[in-house]
Formats: sequence, structure tokens, C-alpha cells
Amino acid sequence: MAITRATELLDTWETGLAQAPSARALLLHGVARPDTGGEKLSTLPVGEREADLFALRRALFGERMQVRLACGTCGEDMEFDLDAGEFARSLGTPADSVVRVAEGGWEVEFRVPGVADLTAAARHPDARRALLARCVVSVVRDGEAVPADGLSDALPEAVQRRLAEAAQAADPGADVTLNVSCPECGAATRAELDIASYLWTELDAWARDVLLDVHLLATAYGWSEPEILALSPLRRRYYLELCADV
Repeated sequence: MAITRATELLDTWETGLAQAPSARALLLHGVARPDTGGEKLSTLPVGEREADLFALRRALFGERMQVRLACGTCGEDMEFDLDAGEFARSLGTPADSVVRVAEGGWEVEFRVPGVADLTAAARHPDARRALLARCVVSVVRDGEAVPADGLSDALPEAVQRRLAEAAQAADPGADVTLNVSCPECGAATRAELDIASYLWTELDAWARDVLLDVHLLATAYGWSEPEILALSPLRRRYYLELCADV
């Protein structure tokens, strides 16, 4: 993955300002995989996208991620560091794109959900039923094929639970959950780490800082935005220091 130029990152940020979080995540994934189309990206397993976003975060802002979390028991603020590169390496492509479950005479093949599947299911009043309708590949009950119509109502709870467990095991990176012990009270707090939201917050702060740099240097030297963005961050910072000394 190549590190994207400042102009392209600013374009991504500008496009994403008016977008919903799911659309922003897709934009960021497109930055991580510039040679892959949006339609293809939306079909990739969620864990694969998360790994790509952690790798992008490392490429843009470094390994160290600062996380702040309130203890669920005593309310104390906890601050700790995570390694973006380690997360990127630990996640990735699921071993199997289709999982198979046999339970109580039922045999079900289920496709590991992609980003588009979860997004579409989230808009449905019954998200689990919608996800089953999208991702179940085939169902056999006592040796007989079961038609897709009404399948979500026909599958017993035990089978649906096994499917959820199998999908999670096949794509563990789809749910990055932190389990942190509070240094004050010792209680453990569980929290989901949403790398897309985390990275977007960082990109937003970076973009506003860069635009301020552009404003200051354009005012001082009369340079255009493309000329300023073409400077390396080090040279840009040096010119800003010179402006402050005048």
C-alpha cells in the first residue's frame, strides 16, 4: 500500500465530510486499496477491511495509537497505547469465505458477511433476519433442500446461534474488542475499537491543520495550495517557523 499524497487525502476528507460513517469507512478503504473498486471493496469480509484500515493508519500516522476509555465500573479515565501494525498483522483475510454448520438435522452453508451485507442488514428492522437472507448459501433439513422463502423464520435458534459463532470464528477481525483492566479499581471494561471512526477523527484533525498551514504560507509567500502541498511536511514546518520569526 503506497502512502497517499496530501492532495489525495484532502480530497478524501472533503468528500467524506457530508457522508455517513459507513460511507466514510468505504472512502478510507479506497485509500488503503487504491487499485480496488468500491463495489469489490464492499464485498470483502469485514475483518479484511479492518486489517487494511489499521495498515493505512500505520502508514499515515505511525504505529502508536492512543486510546482513551472510561472504566465501566468506577468511571475513571484510562489512557493506553495500541500498536496499529500489530493489529494489521493479526487480522486479515478469513481462512474460509463460507462456513458450514450441522445442528439437529439441519445443514447450513453461510457466506461470511461483507461490509455491504452488514450495511444493508443494519437498515432492516430485524438485522439478523436480513443478514440470514443475504448470506445463507444453502440449507438442507433431514436430507431435503429447504427453499429460501421464509428461511429466517424456519431456522431454529440453536442453528442461528451456531451460524453466528461460526461466522465470528471465521472472521475474528470483524469485531475488534478491547478488554482493559482499570488501574484504579481493577475491574475489566470491554469496548469495541472502531478503527474507521478512529482513523476518520485523525484524518479530520490532520486536514484542518494542513489547511491552516496552507492559509498561513499562502498569506506570507503568495504560494498556491498545490505549491504548498507539494512541499514535504518538514520543509513546510520550517517555512512556518520562519513566518513566526518575522
